[in-house]
Amino acid sequence: MAIDSELLSRIQMAFTLSYHILFPTLTIGLAWFLAFLEFLHLRTQKTIYRQHYDFWSKIFAITFGMGVVSGIVLSYEFGTNFGRFSEAAGNVIGPLMGYEVLSAFFLEAGFLGIMLFGWNRVSPKLHFFATCMVAFGTMMSAFWILSANSWMQTPAGHEFIDGKFFVKSWWDVVFNPSFPYRFSHMVVASFLTTAFFVLGVSGWMLWKKKNEAFAKLSFTCGIWFALITAPVQIFIGDLHGLNVLEHQPMKVAAMEAVWDTQKGAPFTLFAWPNMEKETNDFAITIPKAASLILTHDLEGELVGLKSVPPEDRPNVPLVFFSFRVMVGIGMLMLLTAVIGGYLAIRKKLFDKPKFFRWCVLMAPSGFIATVAGWWVAEVGRQPYLVYGLYRTSEGFSRIAPERVLESLMLFVLTYGLLLIAYLFYLFRLVRRGPATPPSEQNESSPTLAKGEA
Repeated sequence: MAIDSELLSRIQMAFTLSYHILFPTLTIGLAWFLAFLEFLHLRTQKTIYRQHYDFWSKIFAITFGMGVVSGIVLSYEFGTNFGRFSEAAGNVIGPLMGYEVLSAFFLEAGFLGIMLFGWNRVSPKLHFFATCMVAFGTMMSAFWILSANSWMQTPAGHEFIDGKFFVKSWWDVVFNPSFPYRFSHMVVASFLTTAFFVLGVSGWMLWKKKNEAFAKLSFTCGIWFALITAPVQIFIGDLHGLNVLEHQPMKVAAMEAVWDTQKGAPFTLFAWPNMEKETNDFAITIPKAASLILTHDLEGELVGLKSVPPEDRPNVPLVFFSFRVMVGIGMLMLLTAVIGGYLAIRKKLFDKPKFFRWCVLMAPSGFIATVAGWWVAEVGRQPYLVYGLYRTSEGFSRIAPERVLESLMLFVLTYGLLLIAYLFYLFRLVRRGPATPPSEQNESSPTLAKGEA
């Protein structure tokens, strides 16, 4: 494989995107968790909920900042690394990215200050409204970004004239065939990631016997959120799989390493897909299971990779293994949630130190599964930037490979240092634990200075 500008640009985009997605994945779910905690505080006026809000809002703030810093770069990379694609698809992608800034980012930025610093400066209801607006803003951001990315996966509502895409119907562009499934799949993934992050942090406190009263509430919330979202995610994933099979059959073929078009295709538990020989080495399969899972029919037909030329196929091993990482972690999440729910019903949730340690190990599981899922989606779309219409080889910028390599190395170094600083401060917050709850008097009866809203 030649190391040229196209490959280096793809690696750089993959690295920056994989890095960036870690932070919105947490902030989307954590913002709604904060709204839930503040709702309970308004209803009950119990200081424990305010204490939880203060603790988790600090983690939200630093994660939100990391998401903003790492996300800005992605917009520039469209122009620097994929300039010809920006010229060809700018009429579609540009406005969608602009809508994300105007509607979502401004909404988040406008209310974030009130959310983080508005206690005792605005009324409790206004503060709760600000928290809800920030949470809604994170969802709107995902809406527009997923709409743009989904259009690249399943393009609709456009016409292609003289090498450029023009919009015929914005409704069809925004709500393209894969968008509802991919948007819901990402949002629920964020909720599930947050649930296990909360479980990991509070499980560590319980394991170390620190702030146990605080940790028990967070741990209980994490268990029930995981128990709700894990089955929902599996259901949405099944619907999403049916949609991908309809619109992107080569992606599904790579996910399952199906080389020959066949009915009653087996599910491959493990194999090493051999792209040169067009076969699977060391395969362990379950007969007819792939057809059952993907078509809901034991004799359902799956289109094989050999139905298209080799240059029209994605990187099969990378898609194949990424998909199994995502699904495997999802199954572990469901199992963990079921065990936790069972222990909670039996009132033994806090009697199992080994379960606390397991939840600590599962804390990063949502992030890993999300990145693996994005790799399946993005690598599985190759060799196209706009599926079936515009190839990646047509869209990258004609710049010297050494220039791309220099920027890639700079990104790796800079992002690595940022991640170290983020994790250092995150671990410091967790070790320090929650602050002493504010007095009920300060919470429920704030003194409003003249002129404060």
